[in-house]
Amino acid sequence: MDATTALGGTELHRRAALLLQQAEGDRGRDRADGAELLRAAVAASDPAARSVVERALGLSDRELHDLRGAQQHLSRAVRCAERGGLGTLAAQARLNLAGVFILRGEPTLALRELDRAAPALTGRDRARLEFQRATVRYSQGELGEALAGYRRALVGLRRAGDTLFLAKLHNNRGLLHLYRGELGVAEADLVEAERIYTGLAMPAAAADIHQNLGLLAARRGDLPTALSWLDRADEWARAAGTVDAVGLLDRCMALLAAHLVVEARQAAATAVDLLEAEGHTQVAEAHWLLASAAMLDGDLAAARLAAARARQAFERQRRPRWAAVARHAEVRAAWQAGDRSPELLDAARRCADDMAQAGLLVAGLDARLIAAQLALELDRSRVARGQLDLARGARRGPVDLRARAWHAEALSRLADGNRRGAQAALRAGLRALDSGRRSLGASELRAHLSGHGLELGRLGLRLALEDRNPVRVLAWAERSRARSLTPRPIRPPDDPELAETLAELRLVTAELDQAAVEAGTTSRLLARQAALERAIQLRVRRLAGAEGAGPMEDPSPAALRDRLGQRALIEIVQLDQVLYGVVVAGRRVTLHALGDAVTVAAELTSLRFGLERLAFGHRSARARRAAATAVRDAAAQLDTALLAPLASRIGDRPLVIAPTGLLHAVPWAALPSCAGRPVTVAPSAGLWLRAGATPPPAPAFRTVLAAGPGLPMARQEVAELASRYPAAVCLSGAEATADATARALDHADLAHVAAHGRFRADNPLLSSLRLHDGPLTVYDLETLQRSPTTLVLPACNSGLSEVRPGDELTGLVASLLCLGTRTVVAPVLAVPDAATMPLMLAFHDGLGRGLPPAEALAAAGAGLGPGDDALVVAAGFVCFGAG
Repeated sequence: MDATTALGGTELHRRAALLLQQAEGDRGRDRADGAELLRAAVAASDPAARSVVERALGLSDRELHDLRGAQQHLSRAVRCAERGGLGTLAAQARLNLAGVFILRGEPTLALRELDRAAPALTGRDRARLEFQRATVRYSQGELGEALAGYRRALVGLRRAGDTLFLAKLHNNRGLLHLYRGELGVAEADLVEAERIYTGLAMPAAAADIHQNLGLLAARRGDLPTALSWLDRADEWARAAGTVDAVGLLDRCMALLAAHLVVEARQAAATAVDLLEAEGHTQVAEAHWLLASAAMLDGDLAAARLAAARARQAFERQRRPRWAAVARHAEVRAAWQAGDRSPELLDAARRCADDMAQAGLLVAGLDARLIAAQLALELDRSRVARGQLDLARGARRGPVDLRARAWHAEALSRLADGNRRGAQAALRAGLRALDSGRRSLGASELRAHLSGHGLELGRLGLRLALEDRNPVRVLAWAERSRARSLTPRPIRPPDDPELAETLAELRLVTAELDQAAVEAGTTSRLLARQAALERAIQLRVRRLAGAEGAGPMEDPSPAALRDRLGQRALIEIVQLDQVLYGVVVAGRRVTLHALGDAVTVAAELTSLRFGLERLAFGHRSARARRAAATAVRDAAAQLDTALLAPLASRIGDRPLVIAPTGLLHAVPWAALPSCAGRPVTVAPSAGLWLRAGATPPPAPAFRTVLAAGPGLPMARQEVAELASRYPAAVCLSGAEATADATARALDHADLAHVAAHGRFRADNPLLSSLRLHDGPLTVYDLETLQRSPTTLVLPACNSGLSEVRPGDELTGLVASLLCLGTRTVVAPVLAVPDAATMPLMLAFHDGLGRGLPPAEALAAAGAGLGPGDDALVVAAGFVCFGAG
């Protein structure tokens, strides 16, 4: 018999109590000691010691996410205590067992254990019981009852000095306030929880709070703060060599709110693997989040599979509302992937009915629209009519609900042969979206809202193309293109009241379906969403000098012709993998069929690859000749597909091009038809008009020149330019910090920032320029009171944008144009530094001669000497905005 087995009486109880204290405070500590103490308690036939040790082992398993093991140990703890007639110990074990049932998604069993424990508990334990009851209500979506329960528990916990459960309460209540949209009190609770956990030397629990604070910051739209908190949580996890699978779900939600889709998908996928291994009930939520991330990432097959697995898991757990949400994701992914089967129609109809029964009005209406469109395509007009009749009435409430109702109205009118009435309904739906978009101060909210108008605009475009009406094609293209970029967003820091309202709206928008699932109805949230939208709109209108509060007008052909002069405008649209071009030149507006989108995308990929290979690839003569041939062939094919069909209309005019989709990344100067020709690229014709309304810099303009680190030619380039602009503000070396550069750029007329650029496809708001002390991001640029009138960014890829549904662009160029910059000159390729400097000096010489930026850039490119690097640089730079 070893020494531990021989323990008995007071010493055994002391060691068991210490083990329990350690298990409550530390993750998975002293399991070896626990096994030895358990053997000693069994040998001593001591039910009290055995119950306490079993509790400690159960809590340890719970913290290690082994919920099955935790349930087994805690159930044995209850039995041992009851057999020994130890009612209080049994009740304490039931209290812990209830917590495991909460984590396993079994609230009924949790309440059963709490009811059985209640008669025997007093003081601190009674307060803990109130906390657990409130947490069960929270898990069931009964947020009001949960909040009242936490208030009652708080009094008892404070009286008992139970700091550990006070920290747990502040954390849970903080998350509850977060889901209710009460961000200020949520932050106060979470900060208090972190303070207590830090004082208790519980770094794992403090890291969980950091993750929750990141989620809160993401809901506020404060992306840098959100990422900072998430990084702190990650640092602890890496140092500890652990991964909190449940915490990954919170991280995924924060990343999705911040539009970090790639990282969100990775977090969800890791959570799925870990939670499946643990047998954790929240694996269902993990599959659902993975489906959401995959859909945003464009991987519809993966989204459909993950949504199906989430639905099956929710059905096994008897959670019908969540199952309905997962079915909706499954149906939406299948529809977007092109499934038009009768089976999908049946699934969409069932989904719509389930969502309506669950009170999920917006998602239910979306499912009805899918069902109606499927029925129309399958010639089941009676079914379509039934679905549309159910969907048409939601003309009140939040804008996304109204937009869907107008879509249903348009489809209904179209089914009756009323094409004119259908177009009127589509316009009404888009007007509703524009009205809401004008009041939103956050670019991510604007882009989210634009997604609701995608199908409205697509249907209007289809009708115009069927009628072969170029003016209407142009109008429909403009109505659903890059709408989030105009007017300039009002940043939350500009107005505290607006900031708080925007934060609450962002939360309600992001969490509507989830909160509705938990609470069983969306009526309160929908009403709140509509009220917030109205409040923001009124607040924006009251702000003195608020930019862009008026309606956004579609550009008329007459206004375009007046501004174009001798130039030609080409607006490219896509429908069903076919590209079309609308040309405004002279006194006419014409419509032309262009190449197919799949072929154009392939040739664009070849062109970009070939140009970058010329600049940075193999240097053998044979390899250079092969790359040059590939570039010429791809450029010729793109020219044939995009510009040759328009040759008779555009002649040799300077061009203004409003591309679509992947065409935003075209290096236009590489195409034969654009050689030496001034070309201006804009997200839309309307934005080009607006940018042109900003006057060009006056003769005595304010100039800023900045050089970032790591570019061998940057300082020399800035020094050369300084001789051309002797009054310029020059920043280089340690002076060229992100903050100093941002301050200098504010209200500048002309700025040239020679710094490494980084385009973040996963989140374009983090696209940045590298300065002496770190990155200058899009988010930083959005804080400028007035961005530079003309900005030159010679960094690699700084002209690239992420293109989202509705040709919504995010990135450096898009944000600058949205903020009021008239013209941006930047490359859409990685360009060699040494060859960039001659182009930039020639470009600024052209500006000095009074040439507009597009003409100065074309002249500079044409004047470069021969050579692969010169070819790449001349092709890679694009003039965006007014030109």
